Amino acid sequence: MAFNLIRKLMLSSVFCFTATAVSAETFVFTAIPDEDETKLVERFRGVADYLSEQLDVDVRYVPVKSYAAAISAFRNNQVQLAWFGGLSGVQARRLVSGSEAIAQGVEDEAFQTYFIANTNTKIEPADKLSDLKSQLKGKTFTFGSKGSTSGRLMPEFYVRDTFDAKPEDVFSRVGFSGNHTRTLRLVEAGTYDVGALNFKVWDKELGDGNVDTDAVQIIWKTPTYPDYQWTIRGDVNKRFGDGFKQRVTEALLNLNDPELLESFPRSGFIPASNDDYEPIRKTAEEIGILD
Repeated sequence: MAFNLIRKLMLSSVFCFTATAVSAETFVFTAIPDEDETKLVERFRGVADYLSEQLDVDVRYVPVKSYAAAISAFRNNQVQLAWFGGLSGVQARRLVSGSEAIAQGVEDEAFQTYFIANTNTKIEPADKLSDLKSQLKGKTFTFGSKGSTSGRLMPEFYVRDTFDAKPEDVFSRVGFSGNHTRTLRLVEAGTYDVGALNFKVWDKELGDGNVDTDAVQIIWKTPTYPDYQWTIRGDVNKRFGDGFKQRVTEALLNLNDPELLESFPRSGFIPASNDDYEPIRKTAEEIGILD
């Protein structure tokens, strides 16, 4: 009995040590699931290969099922780097002391949300959301994910600001599609009259010939705001060595593979900081998403 107990403890210690060693050697990252999973896996496996080569460490991408799961993985140190949206990045950095936004897409400095409508609604596009008040009132509307900056936070802010009311009091039915691609498909099919999605998804799907322009159209574009960014934990230097955070930052800023960038889609990455996302934090607090 005593021998068996000691043997189990020894085996347990070996397992824990081995798991810790493997974990310490592997730099793990994730990304918010804002598009179809197959697209994300292809994109971020390419990023993992690139980072592994640049950093000379094992790098692994781990997919997650929700925005909340991405934040939890970052908080629990299951991942050390994440491709977040503006809001999810703010939420994650509030939970992990010392974490930093280190890079954003060139296009993320001035991001936009498109309001799209099924053409059967006969809604006429406008430059101002206020010009659409009578046409939007009573329609069905879908956001993207509940934690999305471009698919929920900013569109909800502008709806509240324009109508002086919650979305549920403006539209006859409000839904959350889960991601931008699904928002596009739901509005295109007429499941919802109107939806909100980020402009890069629209532009890429349109460019790839995946939008039925006879069925769906853009009716309004939001003012610009900061959005997606790479956020890294503050303790990576302690775990992976002095200067590791800077090496990751430089690797992301120097990423210039056209095919890989097109998969985001971004034309490149530029420096970012936590201060860049203060407008997102303030907006989230205003509409009650952040305490």
